[in-house]
Amino acid sequence: MTIRVFPDLQELSAAAAQAVSDELIEAIFERGRATLALAGGNTPRQTYALLAETENIDWDKVEIYFTDERAIPPTHPDSNFQMACEELLELLPVQPAAVHRMEADQHQLGNAARQYEALLPEALDVLILGLGQDGHTASLFPDDPALYSADRVVAVQGPRPPFARLTITPRVIDTAKNVFVLATGAEKAEAVARALEGELDVATTPAQLARKGVWFLDEEAARELKERS
Repeated sequence: MTIRVFPDLQELSAAAAQAVSDELIEAIFERGRATLALAGGNTPRQTYALLAETENIDWDKVEIYFTDERAIPPTHPDSNFQMACEELLELLPVQPAAVHRMEADQHQLGNAARQYEALLPEALDVLILGLGQDGHTASLFPDDPALYSADRVVAVQGPRPPFARLTITPRVIDTAKNVFVLATGAEKAEAVARALEGELDVATTPAQLARKGVWFLDEEAARELKERS
């Protein structure tokens, strides 16, 4: 576990973008390809925008995936794919075939989950995650059976509409080579403390699954932590 605390979202985003860039470049150097999974939400927006400005990543050699998606059209304002397009993908020389959208708008979500699982690499080079006030990450919510699934991608029901979603499972988090968790704001402070310092109880706080990762926090999100290392 590594905890990095920054005074504001701007500095957090710059550090996160640099960390993602470094790992992608290293993976491309070692294997000729890199894999990156993007989270949704508002916190990573600035990180994605900064990544789009990074000139030393060979984006032609990066395969892009997603951590979760709502059962809505890909152009919907609440779509994680749409947000990633606006902040990152539309600004990059990325081939459409290298961007693997979660097709949660399919009528049969179970089929969509199986199709997406078949696309996922065994181990992602970089996995970006967020954190909800209830302790969820990706669309792994407290007490959801998905937390114990043997599959790598499953259909779930979220607590708020649109309820139906697709999400990666703990298996994907466990095998990722680099996990970066981004969280900001005082409203996340209690969840951050539970995720990083609370008694291990993944059913209550699914974000504990990402304890092994690097946590990028602003001062407000980190304010209830007893230790910051």
